[in-house]
Amino acid sequence: MPDRRRAPRVRTLQGAQITDRQDGAAISCVVRNLSATGACLLVVSHDRVPDSFDLVLNRDKSRYPCRVLWRTANQVGVEFEVTASPASHASLAGR
Repeated sequence: MPDRRRAPRVRTLQGAQITDRQDGAAISCVVRNLSATGACLLVVSHDRVPDSFDLVLNRDKSRYPCRVLWRTANQVGVEFEVTASPASHASLAGR
């Protein structure tokens, strides 16, 4: 299957929260890999993940607005609604 990503992804395993913009409810997740344009998140179940949300990193509380592109049983692929700057991308990558 061809890779259709617009930007290369970097592997990272970093704790984060999926925060619903409507009610502020949070779901724990792990950022599996990321790029300047999106990320793959590991979740217990994709059923409770809203179509758009803020991804909040546990380490530094950085917040990234996201929208869901695809879902599997325990993974969610997201696109950042605003392309991450090089500085914020380094924050996401844990550098």
